[in-house]
Amino acid sequence: MSTVNSLLAAISDEGRDAKRGGYSRPVYSDAEITLREWFMAEANSRGLEVSTDANGIIWAWWDMPGSAKDEASRRGALVTGSHLDSVPGGGAFDGPLGVASALAAYDVLAEREASGALLRNRALALTVFPEEEGSRFGVACLGSRLLTGAIDPARALNLRDAQGNTFADIATAHGLDPARMGRDEVALARIGDFIELHVEQGKGLNSEEYTDHAGRGPAIAVGDSILGHGRWRLSFSGQGNHAGTTLMTDRADPMIAAAQTIVAVRQIAAAQDSARATVGRLEPVPGGTNVIASRVDMWLDVRHPDDAITAMLVEKIHGQAQKLAAFEGCRVLLTEESFSNTVHFDSALTRSLSSSVQRLVPDAPLLPTGAGHDAGVLAAEVPSGMLYVRNPSGISHSPEEYVEDDDASAGVLALADALEDLL
Repeated sequence: MSTVNSLLAAISDEGRDAKRGGYSRPVYSDAEITLREWFMAEANSRGLEVSTDANGIIWAWWDMPGSAKDEASRRGALVTGSHLDSVPGGGAFDGPLGVASALAAYDVLAEREASGALLRNRALALTVFPEEEGSRFGVACLGSRLLTGAIDPARALNLRDAQGNTFADIATAHGLDPARMGRDEVALARIGDFIELHVEQGKGLNSEEYTDHAGRGPAIAVGDSILGHGRWRLSFSGQGNHAGTTLMTDRADPMIAAAQTIVAVRQIAAAQDSARATVGRLEPVPGGTNVIASRVDMWLDVRHPDDAITAMLVEKIHGQAQKLAAFEGCRVLLTEESFSNTVHFDSALTRSLSSSVQRLVPDAPLLPTGAGHDAGVLAAEVPSGMLYVRNPSGISHSPEEYVEDDDASAGVLALADALEDLL
């Protein structure tokens, strides 16, 4: 029986980023494909039936003994999993911890069933969702959005990566049929409940509220809610020109307007309680050292528990960007790339998860998060819930993201217990 730590160790060299540190595993890159193949091989070695659906989601089925292994017998199954893609220079645990824990939890459950300690009344599926981070095509949770119909397939297929490849081109190159992509009623009917285990992406479990006298927080938390959040692109356009021959007074430089807007983003967000606003990506065109840019694209991430306040913050930022751009003789265009409402996970499922987890971790709290997940997208369609494993660094989307081996092992047992209670 594999441990979660040995499973993670097996993929620890895939997608290492020598320039940024950490891992860069964009969807359908060589590294992410290798990890998808690793998952399918691990599932096959356990006797699970593996398939990839029209939206690129991998399903590994533990069917009921003697069942027909068809859609009827899989309807209302219990499903768990996460993703294998990463942000640029991300940590080792964001996504893969949930996938490896699903495999390790299956091992625990299979052993219990073999000993007669587990009697199931429905199938279990392990899943891998593609493009959760949105690091290649700009829309987070793209696989689950397609599955649920939360994104128009035509829009998804026309998304482009940094090299100009459309999602349709890349999907086709990896054996998918773009004409079949979109809301999948059959696949949705398979999901009776969805549970996602994930590394905690903040300091919640290490906060003073939960830590003991030694300063250590509980190993596991149960997800309560996800902040509403979205991504917007601000495109500042001006006059491209020569850096040496153009006087400072003769410039319409979109980089200046973009830079001043970045400062305004921080000020606007800091003035609003519980708000987060981030500019993590800036692309000047044409991008030469001795060239005044003709356009600067800037990506904005805004989050708040109240969706109306999120919208208000974006409106304020856009208004300030327009003023700053006009002062520099430039223009700015705002485009929404994705938005997810604040999610409160299914209350009955959350109570079940808490009851299960607290047998192992009595002080496991309910925890809200500001990070988006596939479980948050699925929550609009099926009962969904989350488990978080403590991250001592409190840092995520960075090489410094971390999970201790003992906590990862506790996460597997907590997940297995929660799944057993639901099976």
